Amino acid sequence: MCVKDAEQDSNEMESLDNTKKDSNSSKKQGWPLHCESFHTQMENLEKDACLISSGDGFSVGKSFPLESICEDRAVNDRRMSLVTDFIPSLRSGEWSDIGGRPHMEDTHICINDLAKKFGCNLLSGKAVSFYGVFDGHEGKGAAHFVRDHLPRVIFEDADFPIELEKVVTRSFVETDAAYAEQCSLDHAMSSGTTALTAMIFGRSLLVANAGDCRAVLSRHGICIEMSKDHRPCCHNERMRIESLGGYVDDGYLNGRIGVTRALGDWHLEGMKEKGGKSGPLSAEPELKLITLTQEDEFLIIGSDGIWDVFSSQNAVDFVRRRLQEHNDVKVCCKQMVEEAIKRGATDNLTVVMVCFHSEPPPQLVVQRDRVRRSISAEGLQNLKCLLQE
Repeated sequence: MCVKDAEQDSNEMESLDNTKKDSNSSKKQGWPLHCESFHTQMENLEKDACLISSGDGFSVGKSFPLESICEDRAVNDRRMSLVTDFIPSLRSGEWSDIGGRPHMEDTHICINDLAKKFGCNLLSGKAVSFYGVFDGHEGKGAAHFVRDHLPRVIFEDADFPIELEKVVTRSFVETDAAYAEQCSLDHAMSSGTTALTAMIFGRSLLVANAGDCRAVLSRHGICIEMSKDHRPCCHNERMRIESLGGYVDDGYLNGRIGVTRALGDWHLEGMKEKGGKSGPLSAEPELKLITLTQEDEFLIIGSDGIWDVFSSQNAVDFVRRRLQEHNDVKVCCKQMVEEAIKRGATDNLTVVMVCFHSEPPPQLVVQRDRVRRSISAEGLQNLKCLLQE
């Protein structure tokens, strides 16, 4: 009797399960195609969401990183909007001073629209801005030659402005070779120069450096160094020099020059070789390319005399304060040069500055840690009463 009852109950349960299956099947068949896949996903989620009890009393289940994915996507969207929604509003200024030197060998250049400068319009419709600082040594001939010729060589390159990185590197080397030819005709021009240029094309900022001038970007008040000083003490530069037959003596390349990259200096024996061969003193620049965002405030380009008395972060802090006071880029450059002189700078001094916003940099909000009281409120009140008596 018990066996029969159990069989009957089993048959009833099987009949009930079949009824449910038929019901679910009929529901599925009646749905549109685009709903079936959604239903299947929901069924899978329901199955995965079922908790399986373990023997130790803990529950084990699958986790779904849907929320974290949404958060990451939101963060990425915000980051992308800082880039895609930002259109730089360029303002530039410059200032120079002879400093403590008997001759002025620094020079600089600011061109708001490179194509317009040479009587042409780009098909892209975007202006390419060009800024540079050139720090001459043993004369000003090389610095002035590079200042006057390099922008045109860049502009007339067949790959300009599509492949800016290749164009700029090639143009530095070509300008250096052109100066060698000029010096062979006029030995009085023989000299050398470091060169740092910055080009802005839409939201792209490309900095090219050969020498010890420096470019520093302010990103929401934090300094981003856009160039490296090419000095003999730099490990990578020293390795490159020695691999090309040069040497460093008392901090000088081949015992004669304090930088490892420069244009010119063809009159110095053992530094450079003609015919496309490389010598220890290189004219090839190091490049750094970034995409500007809303957080990028301004770029400072300075000759090495500036960086003798300013650290990169100190320069950013100084400029931010001055721009917040008057928001005049040229006046800010003048004040920076004057401050360098006050600090005891002895070299020629040149600053070029490019701002990416029309408004001054915002004030930075400093988060202060909350100080825990070591005395109760009642005790503090009693102390006040005692002090007032």
